[in-house]
Amino acid sequence: MRAGTVVVVAACAMGVAACGSTSAAPSAASIGARVTAGRPFPADRCAQNRAAGTINYVSGYDYAAAASIVDVLVAKRRGYFDVMCLDVHIAPGLASSNYGLVADNEVQFSSAGSFGELVGAPTAQATAQSPTPGLVALAVEGKSAIDTLIVKPGSGDSLTDLRGATIGIKGALPPSIQAMLAKAGLVEGTGYTTWQLDGFDPVSQLAGAEVTAIAGFQSNEPGQLDRAGVPFSTFDPAAENIPGSFGVIYTNRTFLDAHPTAAVDFMRATMYALTEAITDPASASMVAVDYINNHGNPNNLSPEGEAFRWETESKVIVESTPNDEAIGIPDAQLLQREVDADAALGLFGGTAPEIADLYDRSVLQTIYDSNRSVIWPVS
Repeated sequence: MRAGTVVVVAACAMGVAACGSTSAAPSAASIGARVTAGRPFPADRCAQNRAAGTINYVSGYDYAAAASIVDVLVAKRRGYFDVMCLDVHIAPGLASSNYGLVADNEVQFSSAGSFGELVGAPTAQATAQSPTPGLVALAVEGKSAIDTLIVKPGSGDSLTDLRGATIGIKGALPPSIQAMLAKAGLVEGTGYTTWQLDGFDPVSQLAGAEVTAIAGFQSNEPGQLDRAGVPFSTFDPAAENIPGSFGVIYTNRTFLDAHPTAAVDFMRATMYALTEAITDPASASMVAVDYINNHGNPNNLSPEGEAFRWETESKVIVESTPNDEAIGIPDAQLLQREVDADAALGLFGGTAPEIADLYDRSVLQTIYDSNRSVIWPVS
């Protein structure tokens, strides 16, 4: 990982279409009055944002204190969307269920588990019926894989020791873990097998006689196992230089083109909240816990688990962000590496799709000043 800064990026921050935006960006004429740090929010820009109506955000996993979720919750709770004259409605969801809703503009913003996951969504790519790609990633907060392979004690000190192992999975083995194992010469079917897990309790899952290891997230299962006093070891794809990402906030091209100032200022408020959440992770996780409890906590998330989740993810976000960039701005080369690695595993039919229209650097570039701070008006 690369060391990064908490206060975040781009030396070319002032022009919306400047500095290598890879997709069609709002024109200077349509973007509205410029937001100036320490000055009142422009009245005409406020009117443009109000014209967007209700903006719906649906999370990628409940109200978890996770990247691309907790920052939106903090922005909502602290009133940062109100400062931007935005009427934002938030709701809990599940990442895999949200892509079609966003592509159809029923929902304007959501969270993806990774950029590769977004690219693989059926609604992401252009088709003959829909020549414009439906989804656009505006922020990629974590620039490394967050997945981890959790191994029973005594199962081996290296990945090659896992030959013949059975790995417990929930749905599918994450691509970054597949790539890590493949790098060690292990391919599913010959090098290892997989076993579908029930539920979400890693303590009972790892104890099961059927598995040698289980797939999980650095920010979730290890914390649960530690709190339960269960010994384990991990192999992390990021440590093996396997490309990946997490904490992706995306919208749809229809909304971005129709309401460019609202899209920019939704991300301005969210990135402002992200900086705050990184600086004070304990307070940010408690905001998420409050939302979780008010929603009835259907997934039985705990305050300790959410504190661990955000403390872990916020550190990885900072560490994976280059020193000379702002947190969240999509990195074209890293995204291409991720998609290429996924394609090499047979995803996307084995051929990496074109991704240039599936992310937009310009939106976040325009919200940062030359000191890598979010340009924020007087509240």
